[in-house]
Amino acid sequence: MQVRYDFSGQTAIVTGGARGIGRAIATELVASGADVWIWDIEPVELSGARSVQVDVTSHDDIAGGLALLDGRTIDILVNDAGYLGHYHPFENSEALEWQQILQVNLLGMLAVTHKVLPLMRAAGRGRIVNMGSLAGKEGLPNIAAYSAASAGVIAFTKALSREVNDTGIRVNCVAPGPIDTRMIRDLGNETVDAMISASPLGRLGDPKEVAAMVMWLCSDASAFNTGAVFDMSGGRARY
Repeated sequence: MQVRYDFSGQTAIVTGGARGIGRAIATELVASGADVWIWDIEPVELSGARSVQVDVTSHDDIAGGLALLDGRTIDILVNDAGYLGHYHPFENSEALEWQQILQVNLLGMLAVTHKVLPLMRAAGRGRIVNMGSLAGKEGLPNIAAYSAASAGVIAFTKALSREVNDTGIRVNCVAPGPIDTRMIRDLGNETVDAMISASPLGRLGDPKEVAAMVMWLCSDASAFNTGAVFDMSGGRARY
């Protein structure tokens, strides 16, 4: 059954919305009537959404993206911009690679939230959904830096939610396991097959399934949830 929400009159920013999970989220928000702004380093063609080339690691890009909103109230922020890096032991990784992983997944999320949060606080309301990962909860081999960055996203979500619990702002995290995106497929067939074999449901997740969770978290139906981490792992999560 397709569940629909009404976000008419609400403005949403989705970082990393060019592909994969971010694009699925942006698509659902558009279908629900939101004024959607996609921030990504890649240009995005999505009917009903506006594309702004923003590198979330650049404070100037973030400021420029907000300037284009021309004082609109930001009702929804989905921090989805991410970079996985190569799948290999940490000792084989290059410093520049794990630094980029931390910059995009953790520090970029912090930078965007830092600029958007005061606008939400001024309005007294808002929804922030940070995309973490199963790796951030359990620590997965061969993606150690990504696991560390995702753990930071989870901890930040919990901490920030407590700072704004006197407002109408709700801050939550979604922690997907392997989802059928280009980022996962680029790891190669052998790695993907191993991920599928490890899944109790025997498959990768669909980006639309993750988007459905995000939509609920952005809605009034989720008003009592804040500081929470929601697994989307097909049963792989152990706790």
